[in-house]
Amino acid sequence: MVRQNVSVLLRAKRLFQQFLVDAYCKIETERLQFLRREQKALCADCYQDLRDAIVDGDGDPSNVGRRIILPSTFTGGPRYMHERQQDAMTYVRKYVHPDLFITMTCNPNWPEIKNSLLPGQEPKDRPDLVARVFRLKIKKMLEMLKTDMIFGKPQVWLYSVEWQKRGLPHAHFLVWLIPEHKITPDKIDDIVCAEIPDLAIDPDLHQIVMSNMVHGPCGSINPTSPCMEHGHCSKKYPKPFISETQQGTDSYPMYRRRNPEDGGQVSTITMNVRGSRCTQDIDNRWVVPYNKFLLRALNCHCNVELCMSINSIKYVLKYVHKGCDQATFALRSNQVDEISEYQNARYISSREAAWRILEFPIHERFPTVQQLAVHLENGQRVYFTEDTARDQA
Repeated sequence: MVRQNVSVLLRAKRLFQQFLVDAYCKIETERLQFLRREQKALCADCYQDLRDAIVDGDGDPSNVGRRIILPSTFTGGPRYMHERQQDAMTYVRKYVHPDLFITMTCNPNWPEIKNSLLPGQEPKDRPDLVARVFRLKIKKMLEMLKTDMIFGKPQVWLYSVEWQKRGLPHAHFLVWLIPEHKITPDKIDDIVCAEIPDLAIDPDLHQIVMSNMVHGPCGSINPTSPCMEHGHCSKKYPKPFISETQQGTDSYPMYRRRNPEDGGQVSTITMNVRGSRCTQDIDNRWVVPYNKFLLRALNCHCNVELCMSINSIKYVLKYVHKGCDQATFALRSNQVDEISEYQNARYISSREAAWRILEFPIHERFPTVQQLAVHLENGQRVYFTEDTARDQA
């Protein structure tokens, strides 16, 4: 916390980042150790699954029950995120597909962050400020969606916060609108834009779009771009020119992207290519879809997509609830230890550490989903320990 006197900790820059990571590692490790000590209260499985494990010969019966569980009550764990995804599927079953898919990324140049820095500091030196301001921006986003109803009255909404490696936090929002306010094809261009604003007509929006909503560029212009995979852009940029918005082959429309001959704008940006700075002309093919009102209000990378069909909705829900980036590793053991697997693949950045230390939520939703127990034949729960697993099975 910021004190009246001089705070050495907040002026420590990289040491402060290391302090935050170490502090949260201690917090998370203590929680995981508690779960490891209480495994006898967590060792539960369906009777049918235990019987199949022995009858089918999948393993030694003596190993049944020798499984260390990371329960869904642990915030951010694989089971926690999977349950959030399954809860979101209940929204799809009742309200069909979501109407809006919004991604908001933190902007380190926000005035709220810049004005609170101490002399000589950069935004990367204060992960605590980044976390506090981003939390306020999420609240502002929810206020615009729920109270101001900028897209119409929502009946369901949810969001999840995640952190990429060495990156800033970003949040994924899904919004279901009431039937009376559903987005029709003739309203798409009023809500989502994928073009460069005219500099002479709207210079402020033009500057925001060129600073936050231009992809790459990649491809032959910049082969070393992070989005490049096997010589092609993984995000499928540059997009083709199109004079009118059309329904795409997937769950997203193909937004209007006029070429310069039809009135599309062209602008110049400065970019880094292989360590050197150069300028590049950008047209509408490189613009990430956005909403003008949200972009003005938030001044950050705020991608807005319309989900017009049920296609790929399962992928969208998995993407929203995929959680933070993790390492890839191999584990060879007869004992399944979910806690060790989670710890070995865990990556904690200073920004995530600050967010979790401040106890900000990583997932919120409305309305509440209540999970109900379904009792099928031979589906009753069996509680066991390592010593009694074989007898009870």
